[in-house]
Amino acid sequence: MIHDFAIKFRVTGKELIIYIVVYLTAGFINNEIGKFFAIAEFRYWWQVLSCYGLYLIPVSLYLRDRSLPEQYVYGVFFLGICELSGYTIGSSIAHPGNIFEQLFGPLNVSLAMSLVFAVIPPIGNTIVRTIRRILS
Repeated sequence: MIHDFAIKFRVTGKELIIYIVVYLTAGFINNEIGKFFAIAEFRYWWQVLSCYGLYLIPVSLYLRDRSLPEQYVYGVFFLGICELSGYTIGSSIAHPGNIFEQLFGPLNVSLAMSLVFAVIPPIGNTIVRTIRRILS
């Protein structure tokens, strides 16, 4: 069982570099988009490293062999944990009156963000797989 779990995280050096570049780039871009449109942002820039690098890369590695719909569904769960904890401890900032608040109400921002950002594992895994094929 432990062996099967460890296999899910097995990655080549080249593949790990691709994951790091893709996910950190996406994290910094998403954070800047959130700031620009006054939706939400990380309190500190380095949270991109912890959330996208240390959390979402392992989640994506764990999910990469599943179908895209399954990756999304599991992504809702994992992003829900991340979003809820970030807003709870104040390390993520939802801007008052943001688009999600306007559409769904202030009590549903974490849920809306989880549903939107749950696409990260399936899209990220697809991008990494495509880049890996191109570079092979």
